[in-house]
Amino acid sequence: MYLITVLGNLLIILAVSTDAHLHTPMYFFLANLSFVDICLTSTTVPKMLQNIQTQSKAITYEGCITQMYFFLLFAVLDDFILTVMAYDRYVAICHPLHYTVLMNPRLCVLLVLVSWVIIVALFYCTCIGVYLSTAGTQNSHSTAIASVIYTVVTPMLNPFIYSLRNKDIKMALKILFERETTKV
Repeated sequence: MYLITVLGNLLIILAVSTDAHLHTPMYFFLANLSFVDICLTSTTVPKMLQNIQTQSKAITYEGCITQMYFFLLFAVLDDFILTVMAYDRYVAICHPLHYTVLMNPRLCVLLVLVSWVIIVALFYCTCIGVYLSTAGTQNSHSTAIASVIYTVVTPMLNPFIYSLRNKDIKMALKILFERETTKV
């Protein structure tokens, strides 16, 4: 699942960066979402895989704090980029004649930069439920399932949900692969 997540998101970044037709606000945000999903998953999954292989759940205090810091940073960024993408689609649908003026490159970059400093509260409901609930009310099996869903499954599915079903992304990837295979 980790490899699918990284590969799928890297393909989106590559397609958006190499195809000039995809240099629009929507695809700019999709590429940023893909980057953040790679970072989010890479924050927890390598340690999780190590724990599975060594049958040990040990982590240092410093390692735990560092992992939580980056996990929450990327989770918040993921949520905010999804919010910005929703705003982009709102402007495209409700103000189509003003879209290119409203969603100019400067605003798009600004929205992504602001993403790094805004906290979206909805994500924290799951995190708080998993990490701050008391041991007496916590079912370790359901906690593990919830943790895997929001740390691995969601970032793995984002490329498929937001991009790989999109005909423009498919075409860009096809052109990219054809270009690369003719070089070889």
